[in-house]
Amino acid sequence: MVQKPSSQPAVAVAGAVSAGPGAAPAIRPPESDSRQAAATIDKTAALQAWVDQENRLYRVAAPLVLKNTELCPHHVHNILGFTAKNRYSYAEAYTTLAHSALGLGEKLRVMNVLPGSGAELAGIRKGDVLLAAEIEPLPSGPTAERDGAAIIASEMRGRQSMSLTVLRGGQHEVVKVPLTSACAMAIELGNTDDVSSFSDGYRMVVTRGMLQYVHSDQELAYVIAKEVAHNILESDERQDMADVIDRLQVFRTRTVPMAADRVQPYTPVRDATADKLSLYMLARAGYDIDNTLSFWQHLAEHYPIEIYSGYGRLHPSSSYRFSVMAEITKVLKTKEANNLPLMP
Repeated sequence: MVQKPSSQPAVAVAGAVSAGPGAAPAIRPPESDSRQAAATIDKTAALQAWVDQENRLYRVAAPLVLKNTELCPHHVHNILGFTAKNRYSYAEAYTTLAHSALGLGEKLRVMNVLPGSGAELAGIRKGDVLLAAEIEPLPSGPTAERDGAAIIASEMRGRQSMSLTVLRGGQHEVVKVPLTSACAMAIELGNTDDVSSFSDGYRMVVTRGMLQYVHSDQELAYVIAKEVAHNILESDERQDMADVIDRLQVFRTRTVPMAADRVQPYTPVRDATADKLSLYMLARAGYDIDNTLSFWQHLAEHYPIEIYSGYGRLHPSSSYRFSVMAEITKVLKTKEANNLPLMP
């Protein structure tokens, strides 16, 4: 970001060494201006990194939620396949920064298009400004994200496609978007460097620390699939998980403690059942499952149950889980080799 020149007079440095007789003294901006500029740059970088990490989550999650509708009957809903935000979608302190750094204004702007979704097929683009759903104008302002989602959900009922009016390159365009069946659940980035992930039955969070821990999108897919599986298996919302997700999902420049002591660990059977389901989901989505077991083994070694805020505290039954995963991997390989349906 280019900073506007300060309107304050420059301050000469005391004892500056001149370049020669009559040379002007060296000058520098006021120290307070320099600190403010550095702080702005840091916040801008942090916000952009947050957006980039969110986009990575959506990209990796896309095949998992689009290709596994047979496995998530209670979560299947039609979606358009994009996310949209405005300058008020982040914490109140960052509305100005969201405008200057991300170009967000009062209206909702497309931030991410889900690969393989109807939105991608129809040509919805990152940066499109949303003006209307069918003939219903979409809102602007502080409640636009919530109110806009409600309008779109209402207009989607009974339809196989939806016409969206967008502002693109200064021109109004109408795009007809086919609806896409998906395992519909919110996928959020968690604002902590602790290595973990959570799901409450409807939403999931993958922490920034986990994103830093995984070595590839393939490994990130293992983590996301596990949380999708837990959401599918939960019959009711887990309030302990919901409280943690509420704490972590908001962007801030400072990290947030997880309050892991308030979260009940998974039982061995429930956790292993989610492992089994996640392996099927990964295979159906086209991800390689050969290294899944070794990934979870290494994670358990690095973050055992003794680490207060680590992944192992929520998933303490490693040996039982790993035995189940080894067996299910063999079953899946046999099914794939014989072109059998990949159903649990």
